[in-house]
Amino acid sequence: MKLGLILQTKEYEKAWSAMRFAVTAKKEGHEVKVFLVSEGVEIIKLTHETFDVAAQVSTFHELDGQILACGSCLRLRNMDGTEVCPVGKMINCLEMVEWADKVVTF
Repeated sequence: MKLGLILQTKEYEKAWSAMRFAVTAKKEGHEVKVFLVSEGVEIIKLTHETFDVAAQVSTFHELDGQILACGSCLRLRNMDGTEVCPVGKMINCLEMVEWADKVVTF
């Protein structure tokens, strides 16, 4: 199945759960794309003793998962894209939604 995941929060536990979902789906053989929007773009650097979001993002990347971050949202926060999470545009989010069999939002 093709799964699109839209993540719009930087709350540790929610972001951690979203990325665990993405990692689990990849490990189960699903195609998964993630688009970060709003404060969700900040998850790349989130670490927490219990909810290590950055580690889940790294694992997702190692599994060849595709993750993009909204460029406008990054600019509002004076952030740049990274190798793990390059800059995307809303057209990329739309294309992901059109591509996916199901879309999940967090």
